[in-house]
Amino acid sequence: MTECNRRKSPLNNASEQIAGWQAAAGLGGKAAILAAERAVTFSDLAESINRVGNGLLAGGVRPGDRVILLMADTPELIAAYLAVMKVGAVAIALNTRGSAGDIGHAMEDSGCAALLTDHTLLSLFQSALDRTDYRPPLVVDDVAAFAAGQPAELAAHAVLPTDPAFMIYTSGTTGAAKGAIHRHGDVEIGDLHLRQNFGVAPGDRVFSTSKLFFAYALGHSLIGALKCGATVILYAGWPDAEAVAEVVERHAPTILLSVPTLYRNLLRSQVVGRPAFRRIRHFISAGERLPESVFSEWLQATGQPILEGIGTSEIVFLAIANTPLAYRMGSSGRPQPWARVKLLDEDGKPVREPGRTGILWLKMASVAAGYWNQPDKTAEAFQKGWYRTGDVFSVDAEGWWEHHGRGDDMLKISGQWVSPAEIEEHALKLPGIAEVAAVGVTTQDGLVRLGLAVVRADFAPGTEVMEANLRQHFERSLSIYKCPRRIRFVDEMPRTVTGKLQRFRVRDLFAPE
Repeated sequence: MTECNRRKSPLNNASEQIAGWQAAAGLGGKAAILAAERAVTFSDLAESINRVGNGLLAGGVRPGDRVILLMADTPELIAAYLAVMKVGAVAIALNTRGSAGDIGHAMEDSGCAALLTDHTLLSLFQSALDRTDYRPPLVVDDVAAFAAGQPAELAAHAVLPTDPAFMIYTSGTTGAAKGAIHRHGDVEIGDLHLRQNFGVAPGDRVFSTSKLFFAYALGHSLIGALKCGATVILYAGWPDAEAVAEVVERHAPTILLSVPTLYRNLLRSQVVGRPAFRRIRHFISAGERLPESVFSEWLQATGQPILEGIGTSEIVFLAIANTPLAYRMGSSGRPQPWARVKLLDEDGKPVREPGRTGILWLKMASVAAGYWNQPDKTAEAFQKGWYRTGDVFSVDAEGWWEHHGRGDDMLKISGQWVSPAEIEEHALKLPGIAEVAAVGVTTQDGLVRLGLAVVRADFAPGTEVMEANLRQHFERSLSIYKCPRRIRFVDEMPRTVTGKLQRFRVRDLFAPE
């Protein structure tokens, strides 16, 4: 680290790193954001950031204060997020589909000094107030009006790279959500994946179907794309396949970031056959394991692969990824230059044999400082700069990494470790299967056996025929302990508000034997 970076400096400020340089580089008149009918230039964005920042200071927000953003994906959200960091406060974007309890917990847990929201989300905020006694000192329900009339000039607050800049609340599927604390220095690597692997530069247009409160979209759209001088495309609503297709046709993105579930839905709806999709240069996926069937169908439909990677809220950016020059179907890719990786077994010993599974640990410049107000969980997950992801991986002899699910999802069946991801991938090879989830089901004698929840495709045969086909399919090619003991057909899978599968609720679908 240079002597300059050891001192507090406005140049260290994450907001300045992301959106403070474009005007001086001659990009001030270029589009920073496209949102429906709106085009916001980099100069416009810089002015909006300053006006919101001055409004926050006038409202009593001070460096280190936490500021919650409960807002749809709009230019105002981006301006507000960057403004919070510019004044030295800590930005926290919350899930707009979160429950009132989730929002109330985040307000109370963070002790936020301000909460910025939209008119459309006021009812959610009001419901959250009923779940907590905490009251933010400053509440803003119209960011544009709040910023109007404020000065258009604002000096960035001088910070150290280690000062807190933003927090990301994890989805909290098994308890209260935790706030991962990220620092101003964490954004320094934010453009590397897009710039080095995909050639993203001024003139490119980046569209993330995931919302900006997700680490995936935050890291590679709001942070990464803007750091590259590219244009961020926003969609305010919760996109379905047709909405994504309309955005693609209107704004012509060159890079599309999405998740396996939406890629699958785009294939089902057949919108990927439209010419606009063939003009997209690269497709990126993260969030959950990409089924090989989706990869194959997408490649056939568009002529381009979906390039899968893995990241977490605790590291923001993808650490292991496929790239246009090096990709393999079914693999999460290879570690990227900015990430150090290791696999450890249950005893904390290194795993070096090809094909053997272990827990993934990561070390990179964007690893979170820890969890807000959670010293025990911080000590468990963060050790000497390394982060324990809890994800189970193996590496083959050629260096390709394969994701086997969460460590706490791994099942021991008849004394053998079984990956739910392997069972699910195998089931999806059978025609007529739309979605599956493999879980451990405890029998009355206390043994764990495999259960499989299945969502049938529209064209699939009846459940009796499908069950017989599935059992035959498994028994022909898998060891007996990997064959699901019980199969249950459901209309849809239980998911969190962030779209992640809730395996504990899938397990509840199976009554004890």
